[in-house]
Amino acid sequence: MFPNGLIAFAFGYLLGSIPFGMILTRIAGTQDLRSIGSGNIGATNVLRTGRRGLAAATLLGDMLKGTAAVVIALLLSGPGAAMAATLGAFLGHLFPVWLKFRGGKGVATYIGVLLGLFWPAALAFCAIWLLVAFTTRYSSLSALLASLTTPLLLWGFGHPQFALLFAVLTVLLWFKHRENIRRLFAGSEGRIGAKA
Repeated sequence: MFPNGLIAFAFGYLLGSIPFGMILTRIAGTQDLRSIGSGNIGATNVLRTGRRGLAAATLLGDMLKGTAAVVIALLLSGPGAAMAATLGAFLGHLFPVWLKFRGGKGVATYIGVLLGLFWPAALAFCAIWLLVAFTTRYSSLSALLASLTTPLLLWGFGHPQFALLFAVLTVLLWFKHRENIRRLFAGSEGRIGAKA
């Protein structure tokens, strides 16, 4: 089904561009996510609406769309296609055509594609995220530190190609978190569970 990486990339992009946060909050009748908190369409901002169930569903949807893209590409066309689908799904979430290329920050989808490619690294990411989140209550800092370790872990596990791919994804994730980084340094970053 995926004769080349470009088709796998496009398939991944289409799945990755599904904006679960926007869809679920509209169905639930909450206010537009882009008008509250960070303005992000991801699970952390959904949590700021006070709707924990919606936040969990958004997290799951954003994660599993990445996993699905990678696993389907892997099963149908092998590791090369899976890597192309990984990049496509992540870029689709960050820059969805349906939202004028203004998407989420990519943490859940990062975990999802990582889960599809090499699940032990995804578990390590989640463990680091939880540890930092528990001690600081900063979702952004948790994601930044967990993503920073991911390419190193992949390299250590003997997957240099995956490590290089996730180095690129990590740079993109940090770029999308640039405002969070500024707020962290300024001491004004919102904490997990704080309403907008």
